[in-house]
Amino acid sequence: MNKIRRHIFFEGRVQGVGFRYSAYYIAQSLGLTGWVHNCYDGRVEMEVQGEAESIDKMIQQLNAQRYIWIENMEMKKIELQDENGFRVR
Repeated sequence: MNKIRRHIFFEGRVQGVGFRYSAYYIAQSLGLTGWVHNCYDGRVEMEVQGEAESIDKMIQQLNAQRYIWIENMEMKKIELQDENGFRVR
């Protein structure tokens, strides 16, 4: 297994549309760990860890949600962390 961890800021219609809870359920289904929370500037911040393909699939599934519209993502690879589960902050 080749895990990576990504830190992502999402911009667009990402607050008030169920983004964080969709991310939570998708992460659980794909076996990803990390966290997600709303920022004061209207963006959503996330750290997610797992297989690169699973993280990409998560982003695709989020973007396919009915009310979510991801306009821009700022993403970088960061160090792995020892954690269990995915949580909404």
